[in-house]
Amino acid sequence: MDPQYQIASYIQRFISLTEEEASHFSSKFKVVKVRKKQFIVQPNFTAKKRFYVVEGALRSFVVNKSGQETTIALAINDWWITDYNSYIFQQPATMFVEALESSTLLELDFEKEQDLKKSNPKFETFFRIIAERGLASQQRRITMNLTKSAEERYTYFTEKYPQFLQHIPQYALASYLGMTTEFLSKIRNNKVKGKS
Repeated sequence: MDPQYQIASYIQRFISLTEEEASHFSSKFKVVKVRKKQFIVQPNFTAKKRFYVVEGALRSFVVNKSGQETTIALAINDWWITDYNSYIFQQPATMFVEALESSTLLELDFEKEQDLKKSNPKFETFFRIIAERGLASQQRRITMNLTKSAEERYTYFTEKYPQFLQHIPQYALASYLGMTTEFLSKIRNNKVKGKS
């Protein structure tokens, strides 16, 4: 599917647009292809773009002083990713955004997003809706991390987001769920044994 058509189709899941509006919206995006392990956002550089995943998988993560990585967000087809604090406030990023596999993305420049919002209240509504959904998702994740066991978090994730499992390496998923890779392996092995 043509990436410009895909983003026009995606936005219409949330708001209805005329053909002209959909064309105007999608014209602001640029198709970019990234290699596996390529960084599209890095700490200390301002994130000037947000990315819609046409095809592929990415993660955002931070690295602490001892070199330990913590995955903050995951994105596959039809998901968005960037360092949002950097992007929204146009200040230096604090995290990395890395491709987990070769990916096709649509990038939207910060200034072009502002222009879209000013040009049509429907576009403003669309960006508000996806921001609200992202905020609700972050709240669920924080609540789950504080109130559920590692096994419960893994079960919830696999039931709610099964499409991620074939794209996300175990180390990134474990980090995202707040556990070690070894512990995630143990949970997965126990689930497989439980099914046999």
